[in-house]
Amino acid sequence: MKYVDEYRNSREADLFANAIRQSTTQSWTLMEICGGQTHSIAKYSLQDLLPKEISLLHGPGCPVCVTPISLIDKAVHIAAQPDVIFCSFGDMLRVPGSREDLLTVKSKGGDLRIVYSPMDALKIAQDNPQKEVVFFAIGFETTAPANAMAIYKAKLDDIKNISFLVSQVIVPPAIRTILDSPENRVQGFLAAGHVCTVMGYREYEPISKDYRIPIVVTGFEPLDILQGIYLCVKQLEEGRAEVENQYSRSVLKEGNLSAQKIIQEVFQIVPRQWRGIGEIAQSGLGLREAYARFDAENKFSCEIHSQERSSECISGLILQGIKKPNECQAFGKSCTPEFPLGATMVSTEGACAAYYRYQSVQS
Repeated sequence: MKYVDEYRNSREADLFANAIRQSTTQSWTLMEICGGQTHSIAKYSLQDLLPKEISLLHGPGCPVCVTPISLIDKAVHIAAQPDVIFCSFGDMLRVPGSREDLLTVKSKGGDLRIVYSPMDALKIAQDNPQKEVVFFAIGFETTAPANAMAIYKAKLDDIKNISFLVSQVIVPPAIRTILDSPENRVQGFLAAGHVCTVMGYREYEPISKDYRIPIVVTGFEPLDILQGIYLCVKQLEEGRAEVENQYSRSVLKEGNLSAQKIIQEVFQIVPRQWRGIGEIAQSGLGLREAYARFDAENKFSCEIHSQERSSECISGLILQGIKKPNECQAFGKSCTPEFPLGATMVSTEGACAAYYRYQSVQS
């Protein structure tokens, strides 16, 4: 498969691993900030190729995992309404709420539909004018352009029976929150290549400067990640703290300006709750006043009293890079993908799901 197999070449991987070993003279702790990278690290056992001095932590790089439990509870409430068609990406259906998840609502007769694009929800709304259609708009900056375009088109076409339950989050404020924590151990970051494809990486430069920390924009294939680690370690060993772009085949410094334009048209910066972390200022996107009539939280007002169901689950510590999945007492026992206690065991990008699927025992 051209342009994929090239980035999974075992010989090239060994060369990068050897370069990392030769460059490493002391212990360094790095964090990847993308769930896709976490899954590649687990799937290809990349930690095993690294010298023992290099430790990889897994950050809050899964948008499903960081969607606050209060919003899951609101989604459950809305989806249970008799005249609602609730549209969502598939991995949201099993994220635990306070009492139940969206899949439970579906099993009780709720009209929940898995879609692959927010545009699918627009088509469903047009085909079902007698129903209220709600799309669960989650994600990092990566999904924001498509969600913004769907909302923009809903207004343009005057589709009155659709609304959006928005949980868009922004990566850079989360990085600052991790670095500000007294428990922080991170000395270098692998930034998410798909986020930077949209937004560029200018906004990472002040973080690198303020905290004196290397940030390497990195792709998702094994060679991408190994090269990203090499560049990060090389900076640390040389005493540098810069933003570098490993993922240059996709990422420009300024990002995708057209995508940014539609985001800015529809969304504004707001504070946002992150599951397992708490509220982070200026870390979310909310609808601008001109699009407020498409806000599902306004259309379906409900009072929600949310709380985590399991005291065993340490997903919050995992999302902050303080713990690893196999350090959780419930991992693989009372918490499995079939019976998840937390969101990190549910999502296709969750760290716990990655460990469970690929390597249940990993240091």
